[in-house]
Amino acid sequence: MREKTKHPLQCTPACRRSFLRSVASATIAGLTAPPLLVTSAHADALTRAQRDGMTPEQIIAAMKRGNERFQKGERKARNYLREQKASAKGQYPAAVLLSCIDSRAPAEVIMDLGIGDIFNCRIAGNIENDDILGSMEFACKLMGAKVVLVMGHTSCGAIKGAIANAELGHLTGLLARIKPAVDATQYDGERTATNYAFVDKVARKNVELTIAQIRRDSSVLSEMESQHAIRIAGSMYNLSTGAVEFFS
Repeated sequence: MREKTKHPLQCTPACRRSFLRSVASATIAGLTAPPLLVTSAHADALTRAQRDGMTPEQIIAAMKRGNERFQKGERKARNYLREQKASAKGQYPAAVLLSCIDSRAPAEVIMDLGIGDIFNCRIAGNIENDDILGSMEFACKLMGAKVVLVMGHTSCGAIKGAIANAELGHLTGLLARIKPAVDATQYDGERTATNYAFVDKVARKNVELTIAQIRRDSSVLSEMESQHAIRIAGSMYNLSTGAVEFFS
């Protein structure tokens, strides 16, 4: 009698049971894990319960993992339409970012975040002012965000302008807010806007001073931080490598 040949794609009953268990486990994980952390391609927007269930440290850790995926070109597939629909009637972002307007440094992209995950204040040179502070206070005190993250970046044009004493309309006043970082930066080499090593050191110092100014100028945020309700932190994005360095 001719022996019946098993098709390469034919699955045994045991194989089918194993496959179904795997699918069920993946589905449950996708439904219960926060979108900020989940790897599912069909995650909805962050809910209040999910956001409130995370600590500031866990939120920052999720941002770090997102940036690691970005650097590897392994960003998770997202259903932005589903995130948009899920967040239309309410938002529960986990963090508020203060970042530069530079087109090469979009925070949501470089940290692989979705719609509804973060508030993002963008201004040239990632400086703080009364309007920025008001926005941050709204984000944290009224909306429940748990992290305030200031993000600078390498080769920053605003930093170069401050170093070079550039003057142009309202930009002159903005750059004046960065100049204290220029003066406070310790550097033995050439202190010019064409020396990118110096530019990047000033950019980092600018982040550090901005964090100090936020704590000094906002009693709302400084009190929340002292009560461990939020964490205020800094970061630097490297345009060349795609890496975000986090620091306090």
